[in-house]
Amino acid sequence: MKFHVFVFVGVVHLLSLNSGKAVYGNGISQRTFQEIKEEIACYGDVAKAIINLAVYGKAQNRSYERLALLVDTVGPRLSGSKSLEKAIQIMHQNLQEDGLENVHLEPVKIPHWERGEESAVMLEPRIHKMAVLGLGGSIGTPPEGITAEVLVVTSFDELQRRAPEARGKIVVYNQPYTSYSRAVQYRVQGAVEAAKVGALATLIRSVASFSIYSPHTGIQEYQDGVPKIPTACITVEDAEMMSRMASRGSRIVIQLKMGAKNYPDADSFNTVAEIIGSKYPEQVVLVSGHLDSWDVGQGAMDDGGGAFISWEALSLIKDLGLRPKRTLRLVLWTAEEQGGIGALQYYQLHKEPVYLMTYINISPSITPMETP
Repeated sequence: MKFHVFVFVGVVHLLSLNSGKAVYGNGISQRTFQEIKEEIACYGDVAKAIINLAVYGKAQNRSYERLALLVDTVGPRLSGSKSLEKAIQIMHQNLQEDGLENVHLEPVKIPHWERGEESAVMLEPRIHKMAVLGLGGSIGTPPEGITAEVLVVTSFDELQRRAPEARGKIVVYNQPYTSYSRAVQYRVQGAVEAAKVGALATLIRSVASFSIYSPHTGIQEYQDGVPKIPTACITVEDAEMMSRMASRGSRIVIQLKMGAKNYPDADSFNTVAEIIGSKYPEQVVLVSGHLDSWDVGQGAMDDGGGAFISWEALSLIKDLGLRPKRTLRLVLWTAEEQGGIGALQYYQLHKEPVYLMTYINISPSITPMETP
C-alpha cells in the first residue's frame, strides 16, 4: 500500500501545478520554492480524499484486482505475441468503460522474438541438467547445440585478462551482485564482450540478490560489427557452483541448446487516455506504465503493475469528480521490456514538451523528453 500512496500523493502534486507561470526545460521556474510549497499545502483535503479512496474506500485493492483479472485471462505478454495484442484490446475497452477521455490506440512497430525450446546440460565434471532462460533477442544455437568447455569470470576486466582462454569456449559470468545497475551490464553487454574475444556463447548469472534456483531473463544487446552469439541466464546457484569447480581446476563442459528466433517487427499499439485540463488543457502531464511482460511466469504480474497503478491514478481523480488544471494523459507503452520501444516511438511521434512524468517501469530511452 505504501507504493500506492506514494503514487497518489504524486498525483495530488500534479493537480497543484496551476499557476501558469513558465517552466523551462532546464527545470528552472519563475515561481519560488516557497510559493510552490504554499500552493501544494492548500491541497491537503484533496490528498486525504484520494488516499482514503485508494486505501480504505471502494477503490481499495482495485488496481491489483484489475491486474489479476488480466493476468489470469491473458497470461504473459511478450512483445510481438498474440497475448500482448489481446491485452491491449482489453485495456482499450477498460479505459473506455471507465469513462476516460480521448481513449485511443497509437500504432507502433515492436520486436518479435520467440525463445523456442532451450536446455543446458553440464557434461563434465558430472552430469547436471541446469535451469536456463534465453535472454531477449538472443540468437539460437545450431540444432545440435553448442558443446564446449566453460570459462568462468567475475567481471569484464577478468575476461580481458584471460582473453586467450576464452576463444572457442562458453563464457560464464559469475558477477557479484552489489546493485542491479552494476550487475545488469553483464546481462546487457555480456554476449558482445565475450564474442569480441572469440567465445561461442555466454551464460550469465541471473541479476538478482538471491535465488531459489530460478533463472531470470531480460533484454540483452548485440553490437554492429561483433559476431552474435547465443546468450542465456542461469541460476545464482549454478553460477556459484561452476565458480567453485573452476577454482579447483576442474574442467567444465556444457551442452547448450537454444531454439530462439527473431522475426520481422510486428504491428502493435500504445494505449492512450486522458482527463482534459480545465485551465491549461494544452499542457500535458504524462502518467505511464507498460503492458507487455516476458513470456515466463515471473513477468506476468509484476510487469503489469506500473500500467495498472497509472490507470488507477486517473480513475481515482475521476471517481472523486476532480478536474486537474492541466491535461493528465495516461500512456501505456508496449515493448518496454525490449528496450522501451513503445515509449521511444511515442516520443518520436509527439515530440511534445512535458511538464512532469511519473516514471513507473519506464525505459531510460525516453529521457530526451523535457521533464522539469
